[in-house]
Amino acid sequence: MLQQVEAQQTAYISVDSPAEPYQILDPAGNLLVDQAPLDDDQVMEGLRAILLGRRFDELCIKLQRRGLMVTFAPAIGQEACTVGTVMALDSSRDWFVPQYREAAGQFLHGHPLLNAFLWHMGSPIGFYIPEGLKMLPFQAGVASHVGHAVGLAWGLMLQGKTDVVVAHFGEGATSQGDFYEPMNLAGVVKAPVILFCQNNNWAISTPREMQTAAQTIAQKAVAAGIPGVYVDGNDLMAIYQVTKEAVERARNGEGATLIEGVTYRLGIHTTADDSSRYEPPELKEDWRDKDPVLRLQRYLEGKGLWSPKVGEEMEAEIKAQLDAAWEEAQTYPPSTTAESLTNVFAEMTPRLRQQYEMLQGGSANA
Repeated sequence: MLQQVEAQQTAYISVDSPAEPYQILDPAGNLLVDQAPLDDDQVMEGLRAILLGRRFDELCIKLQRRGLMVTFAPAIGQEACTVGTVMALDSSRDWFVPQYREAAGQFLHGHPLLNAFLWHMGSPIGFYIPEGLKMLPFQAGVASHVGHAVGLAWGLMLQGKTDVVVAHFGEGATSQGDFYEPMNLAGVVKAPVILFCQNNNWAISTPREMQTAAQTIAQKAVAAGIPGVYVDGNDLMAIYQVTKEAVERARNGEGATLIEGVTYRLGIHTTADDSSRYEPPELKEDWRDKDPVLRLQRYLEGKGLWSPKVGEEMEAEIKAQLDAAWEEAQTYPPSTTAESLTNVFAEMTPRLRQQYEMLQGGSANA
């Protein structure tokens, strides 16, 4: 039987007795360790990144309701998972592979706000990854990008590089073969990849307890022969710490890690459904006080670094940043269906070419 072991401060998961989620900062903003892994400037940076992602999500919901965007999936309440992860990466070399609910982490990693707006407006330009940015386009197919992340990590390893890849997904993705098969391969080849599960307790309307009989998602790592880490997903410092340790393992050739961040979506699942029809309101209310934003603000307030004035100034900066990017996005011409067909492959397949010609009413020379 696998025994519980310690990796620096972080408890890895045993088979039969999962530990409590690893935590550094409790919901009241109290530090539970002698020294915080992030200094005050880094904490402020992390809080701002979380707020930028949240305000982007809130704005996009409004824009979608006005018919200006496609279906949107916000991450309200669980932004600490991606922000803490990205803070532990070297953006000049490490890769961030998102699912579709990771805007806060994408921005911190370097993805332009303009591209993100165009992305959700349906423009092919939005899926363009700027030169030098170590990130893959987001995937709407649940767990379909996990194989991409593992393959990318394995390829980097075969090239003799020590770069690391991090992929984010929800707990619903761990019910897919597209999760298990790449994780198994990552364990076999010791790929330098971190598989991060944002366990927000819901796969659309399916609660976590109806998805798996495992006590934790992190336990699933045992079958692949890799460490599984169970962490408080609303604790920015804890997320940073466990990711930092996983990055160090990967760089040292020790292979993959599965991290489960236990969190909750405080907003809607997507703009395409009504989560109030299946989600008990009291459950969401229980999680509101665990909001990563409140936790960090309380921590900074206790150090005399946060006040209503500081908050107002930060919010004003974020609003100006979002407004400028949205205004710029409006200057781009709307995309067409025919245009989208030319951006799938380097050379159009016969079927795509036929569809393009039908739309254009002529020949396809694109």
